[in-house]
Amino acid sequence: MPRIASAKKALRQNVRRRTRNLERQKNLKTALKDYRKLLTGNKTEEAKRYLSSVYKTLDKMAKVGFIKTGRANRLKSRLSKKLKTDKK
Repeated sequence: MPRIASAKKALRQNVRRRTRNLERQKNLKTALKDYRKLLTGNKTEEAKRYLSSVYKTLDKMAKVGFIKTGRANRLKSRLSKKLKTDKK
């Protein structure tokens, strides 16, 4: 355990950030998993409606710095591309 006051504060900050990041990671994974589940279940209309919420989640994660902007854009592109190919 830290003894110095600044180290104690850093530990408190790390605990808060870790819980926040774990929550963000869980939200992102569930959003992507649910979307992919809709695609594999051939529910394209529901997937189309759910895509905007996935975009919102990805944009929020990029905005707060959880993932990089390029990765968010790449994921959005791939997810929408998969929706278009599944429609055919």
